[in-house]
Amino acid sequence: MAVTLSVVVPVKDEAENVAPLAREIATAVAGHEAEIIFVDDGSSDGTPERLVALKAEIPNLRVIGHGANRGQSRAVRTGVRAAHGDVIVTLDGDGQNDPADIPKLLAKFAAGDDRLGLVGGVRARRQDTASRRLASRIANSVRQSLLHDGAADSGCGLKAFRREAFLALPYFDHLHRFLITMMIREGYGVAFVDVNHRPRLHGKSKYTNWRRMLVGIDDLMGVRWLQRRMRGKTEAKEL
Repeated sequence: MAVTLSVVVPVKDEAENVAPLAREIATAVAGHEAEIIFVDDGSSDGTPERLVALKAEIPNLRVIGHGANRGQSRAVRTGVRAAHGDVIVTLDGDGQNDPADIPKLLAKFAAGDDRLGLVGGVRARRQDTASRRLASRIANSVRQSLLHDGAADSGCGLKAFRREAFLALPYFDHLHRFLITMMIREGYGVAFVDVNHRPRLHGKSKYTNWRRMLVGIDDLMGVRWLQRRMRGKTEAKEL
C-alpha cells in the first residue's frame, strides 16, 4: 500500500503513555493510507521495548531509536526523513495532544492550495499548571513582538505539514518551536485550527519554565536573524 500520510511522534521516557497513544493514533488515521512512526530519543525506561511489542498489534507502526538523547527537534527530523508520506502530522508523545484532532488538521490542509505548507493546532483550553500557562502567554507575546508570524500557540506539538517543505527548512535544535516562522520565511502559507488538550496521565514534563526561557531567548535571536537573511521564495524553472 502506498503511504500518503506519516504520523511522527518523538518520545523519551514515556513507557506508560506510548501504548494507549499509539492505539488512539491508529484509530484516528484508520481511513488513510498512513504509517505511524515513533522516534525514541534515548529513553532509559523501556519505552522502545513497549513500542516494538506493539508492532504485532499495529502493523503500520514503525519504531526508530536514537542511540542517545538528542532533543525533540532532532527526533522529529529523524522521523520526517524516514517517512514515506507526502504529508506529515506530528504530536507530542506524552498523550496531551489528542489524536482525534488529526482529521481536523488534515481537512484544513486539504481545503488549502499548494501554497499552504503547514496547519498548526491551537490548544484552546490548556491542561497545564497556572505557572506554565502564564509562562507560555509571556513567551508567545515576546516572540510575536519579534517574529510577527501570527502563531498564537507555537508550543503545540500537533501540526500537519508538507514533508518537502519541512526538508527545505534550515535545521537547528528547537526548530520544532519555530516551524511556523520558518515555513513563512520559505514562502509557504500557514493556517490554524483549535484542538483539544489533555492532562498528562503518567510521568512528568521534560521541560521547566526556567529552561524554556533560557534556550528561548537565544533561539529567538537566531530565528530573527534568519528572517532578516531571506529574500523570499523563488520559483525556479528549467529553460
